[in-house]
Amino acid sequence: MSSWEGKSKGNKLGYSIFIGTLRYGGVLPAYILLRFVAAYYFLFSYSSSRPIFHYFKTRVGYGWWHSLVSLYRNYYVFGQVLIDKVVVMSGIQNKFTFEFEGEKYLREITAAGKGGIMLSAHLGNWEVAGHLFRRLETRINIVMFDGEHERIKKYLSSVTGERNVNIIVIKDDLSHIYAINDALSNKELVCMHADRFLTGNKTVTVPFMGADARFPAGPFLLASTFRVPVSMVFAFKETNTHYHLYATQPREYHGRRRQGVENAVQDFVQELEVMVKKYPEQWFNYYDFWSMPEEK
Repeated sequence: MSSWEGKSKGNKLGYSIFIGTLRYGGVLPAYILLRFVAAYYFLFSYSSSRPIFHYFKTRVGYGWWHSLVSLYRNYYVFGQVLIDKVVVMSGIQNKFTFEFEGEKYLREITAAGKGGIMLSAHLGNWEVAGHLFRRLETRINIVMFDGEHERIKKYLSSVTGERNVNIIVIKDDLSHIYAINDALSNKELVCMHADRFLTGNKTVTVPFMGADARFPAGPFLLASTFRVPVSMVFAFKETNTHYHLYATQPREYHGRRRQGVENAVQDFVQELEVMVKKYPEQWFNYYDFWSMPEEK
């Protein structure tokens, strides 16, 4: 059964080539170089191409040829997203423009002085959204798996400097729960992905894009436990230079914990499905997302 392993693809040489191109040539030459990189993955990375092709054909409903073309487009847009991430984080001169639909909802959360949770997914460009959240004038905490290779992280840090947000790393000793509690107690925003999990983690199974899929229970359990406003947040690349950000009206999940979890996951999956259908080529989960455990 194919599943996510908590690691990011790429290597130090690949990052250095693109960052060098960005420094001395700008975004456009990097995009041109990216076409060849996308073609390589399209032709030779069967382990990631198979589930994405299957996603386009069975979940989105494309025909065989349309699915094949969309597979290449998916690799290319994913590469653009990674390049844009470096550009925004490092302050490289660019012509990016942004439209923020629902920003008022996040401002309502910060104005209420209670702290809040933002849920997102590996869809679109979360890093760009996180960078722009600085204008909310409150501290942003992003919860994530520490899956990037250590030497790549150190190399990127030396090039782009420190991130403009606080990173809370998910650890086996559950110390990240205390860090999240501290952040919310300080009336800060906590952002986390709610679409991936590691083998052995608790999950919630719900219908998504026409079939059952498993989602991590943790983010929704936190939403119902801390009882702070929760908003679903996404950012999508619409043209080479324009991004569209979305935030939903915040909701608090009171009541019994199980009921709160069920309500939170239903709201999240409903919004996620709307966004996937609107931006199908920006789905970046390169494994069999709808794979279910075999019965024993």
